[in-house]
Amino acid sequence: MTFRLHEIAPTTSSTSPTRQTPDIPRQPVSIAETGLTSAFLNDLVLKVIYFTGAITGQRLEDTIKLPFLGVIDKALEFLKLEEYVDIIGADGGFSERSFQYIITTKGRSKVHEVLDRSQYAGPAPVPLQDYLTISHRQSIGNMIIDKASIRQAFNHLVVNEKMLDRIGPAANSARSLFLYGPPGNGKTTIAEGIANMLGGYILIPYAVEIDGQIIKMYDPLNHQIIQQNQVGHSDEALPFGAAGASAGPSQFPDARWLVCRRPRVVVGGELILEQLELIFDPVSKVYEAPFQLKANGGLFLIDDFGRQKCRPQDLLNRWIVPLEKKVDYLALQTGKKIEFPFDVLIVFSTNLDPKDLVDDAFLRRIRHKIEVPNPSPSEFRSIFQLVCKGKQIPYSDEGLRHLIQEHYMKVGRDLRSCHPRDICDQILDEAKYRSISPSMSKELIDRACEAYFVKLG
Repeated sequence: MTFRLHEIAPTTSSTSPTRQTPDIPRQPVSIAETGLTSAFLNDLVLKVIYFTGAITGQRLEDTIKLPFLGVIDKALEFLKLEEYVDIIGADGGFSERSFQYIITTKGRSKVHEVLDRSQYAGPAPVPLQDYLTISHRQSIGNMIIDKASIRQAFNHLVVNEKMLDRIGPAANSARSLFLYGPPGNGKTTIAEGIANMLGGYILIPYAVEIDGQIIKMYDPLNHQIIQQNQVGHSDEALPFGAAGASAGPSQFPDARWLVCRRPRVVVGGELILEQLELIFDPVSKVYEAPFQLKANGGLFLIDDFGRQKCRPQDLLNRWIVPLEKKVDYLALQTGKKIEFPFDVLIVFSTNLDPKDLVDDAFLRRIRHKIEVPNPSPSEFRSIFQLVCKGKQIPYSDEGLRHLIQEHYMKVGRDLRSCHPRDICDQILDEAKYRSISPSMSKELIDRACEAYFVKLG
């Protein structure tokens, strides 16, 4: 197919020179330019009409994300010729876009045959090769994150210079990172900070087509849309001649692609190995992309690593080839294996001892290993000051000394970076209950700690 780009103005950012809107493929002006077969599009249009009932040409365009002229109208011509669909009138207009289409009795018999193959009836997919081309062009490895960007991304947190100087190279590697250390010290926060630094926008298709099979790619839980492209709605807007042939390039972007922020996919203890393969729905006959494929071009965080239902060794074995080769192999139900780019910064975060989880062979494949230790007393104080300011609680050094002496030193409790936030939340709860102003008084601190901490020993 002809693969043309629709250029739009870049979006600037103060945190990354690479944060700009990517070039979007231009809207196809013929069935050939969609990269899909006529048979596939005919079936897709038929299914949309079947599931919707009466539908206008305009709504078909909005649903399938392909232009009416040159593509959808050609499918409708075929379906009308075969007597699978009929026209029952117009909805507020005189153009073909306003005609209302319904499925016929003959069409109902045909659609059941089509649904046996696949029940997908949404935005038209893009061909696999187009997805691979775009993925290569917007690779996370093309990004450069400098020192200034690192410090700006973490300026709302208390992170020492040594830690920042380790985070920077890890983020620029666009490969892999192992975060380990005691719970509550900000490993997940560091990973999220890296995700925010990645910046830039990427193109994500609604779905990808492979040999007539559909893989759904867009996931509203993990993909944040910046721009939802629309196909042209005016017949005069597209340069078609009298015979319907294209007289020039389309002036609209391909609406099958969404402009999204670089993905940040987070999974935890609920992760199972099956979720890392193509997930086939036997009813709809449609595949759901696995987490790492949805994370392509962004960050994939495996939080609480080692607490998944599957053995850590099995999970690690699944990642050995992708980490080393930067490609992942996923299998269709037919047995055909597809090579996909493994273009993610994958982050493993754990509270457990790495020696109990991984062997040297796996650690060798992890580009960066960063320990996130307990905060020092001075860092703990800085965190408390920052949290108190944000929650509008007057900070008190005397109150902090009481807190550390009574609730840490006397009981042998370690400082944790999350404690200032949690204790301040408890102080707010206690003060609200007693109808007094929140403060770092000894009474409120003692009550907050009694409610928050589990008694040791």
